[in-house]
Amino acid sequence: MTAKCIMVQGTGSSVGKSRLVTGLCRVFKQDGFKVAPFKSQNMALNSYITKEGLEMGRAQATQAEACGIEPSVFMNPVLLKPYTDTSSQVVVKGRPFGSLSAMDYHDYKVKLLHVVKECYDELARDNDIIVIEGAGSPAEINLREKDIVNMGMAELVDAPVVLVGDIDRGGVFAALAGTLLLLSEEEKARVKGVIINKFRGDLKLLEPGLEMLEDIIKRPVIGVVPYTDIYIDEEDSPETERYRLLKKYKVESNESLQQKPLQVKILSLPRITNFTDFVPLAEFEGVKISYVSVGPIEDADLLIIPGSENPKESIEFIKSRGWDKDINRLYHKGAVVLGIGSSFALLGKTFKTTSSDSTIEGLGLFGVHIKLLPQEPTRVKGEVASSLPDFASILSKAQLEGYRIYSGEIIKEDEGNIEFIKFKSKGHVDFDGLISQTGRVLGTFIHGIFDNTDFTQQFINYLVSKRLNDSIIFETHSFNFKNYKEAEYDRWADVVRNSLDIDMLYRIMGIKE
Repeated sequence: MTAKCIMVQGTGSSVGKSRLVTGLCRVFKQDGFKVAPFKSQNMALNSYITKEGLEMGRAQATQAEACGIEPSVFMNPVLLKPYTDTSSQVVVKGRPFGSLSAMDYHDYKVKLLHVVKECYDELARDNDIIVIEGAGSPAEINLREKDIVNMGMAELVDAPVVLVGDIDRGGVFAALAGTLLLLSEEEKARVKGVIINKFRGDLKLLEPGLEMLEDIIKRPVIGVVPYTDIYIDEEDSPETERYRLLKKYKVESNESLQQKPLQVKILSLPRITNFTDFVPLAEFEGVKISYVSVGPIEDADLLIIPGSENPKESIEFIKSRGWDKDINRLYHKGAVVLGIGSSFALLGKTFKTTSSDSTIEGLGLFGVHIKLLPQEPTRVKGEVASSLPDFASILSKAQLEGYRIYSGEIIKEDEGNIEFIKFKSKGHVDFDGLISQTGRVLGTFIHGIFDNTDFTQQFINYLVSKRLNDSIIFETHSFNFKNYKEAEYDRWADVVRNSLDIDMLYRIMGIKE
């Protein structure tokens, strides 16, 4: 059978489309339907690597989890990863296609329509419902002619549309009515109702406005969804994650930590990739995570340099803020410095990017020279190497899984640095990353290392032992991150179900009379 579908479009970016799609996916799954998400084109630096080693948007992987199915690139056939303000890497069906300017991609994307349709049809053959997500706003009339992600997508698969507005930012009535005003008559006919998202306050005060809005737009308000503090992986906004990580921290088990929790600082770099890497770390008791955006880097037990789509821009950004001096100061004071993904290369004396052979001066924390290499995204399963010195034995053989988007050729000036992670690749043993002889500098190309609960527990204990100069083990009340996310999907589904007229959505899709 061919799946029924519904498309969620928004009055703008960051109105909550991805979260709503996630919630609807879970609701429909709970109701016994086989459901899959779909977004034809996603612009985001927060990506996910499938079990086949293919790259897709994190949001659609999250939505697939909510559906209870394995993420697939069919759910996100085109991924754009911006590395400057005017150009992006284009990933098609999980594999890098090339880099295009915004104008060149605008002209080229119509050639991707057949890819988009093939991927959608593949999902539609195997599912009862497809929940489609738009991008930005359908009211971006300058982009309408060659659109493949909003009304162009809706026309391609004949999808009914619900329009979402964010009341938290203000002006939601104008945003909804104005968006409809800018649509053609054919497009307006596709919009079957609207949803108001992120509401705070007394709904009774809003109700007169809802009645007036319905009278103006001649469409029903399907529901009002409250602002809710429920964890769902963010698509493309580290800002949201940044403020979530500034949450209250808990300390229950260790006197030293009661006096001073473990301070984890993350550099807020331009074009951060995979910023959800650090969410599991924040869930452990006694760990306080914050981002550094401006000013000096204050005392930290762990300083993380996150991955970025443009490592050359990252090192320039770090030095322009004087953070290179702060990092050196923290290191000599006893802090641990961790570079993840492409930012592993920044820790060396010099590095070269995948797009240039020019040599760039790094932070010099490792006595190595690193040349970043293009590679197919790869899932990795391995363990912390057993050859670590005694001081790092607490980490030895810790099991982990993750994925690599970058790899690199490492030229050592000396033998003072030790391979960090051991894994199997194509039938032979390989190594990733380095740890310094002092144990205070670590680097890895592997994303998602903190998703591994046991590894994260051991890593926290490692930080504690380094800070206290002792082998004290901090017994945290650890949690299973996968179970945590599953519970959050159910919590979010309850909110969505209680806020929206789900029967109306089924009628819109033609599932109920």
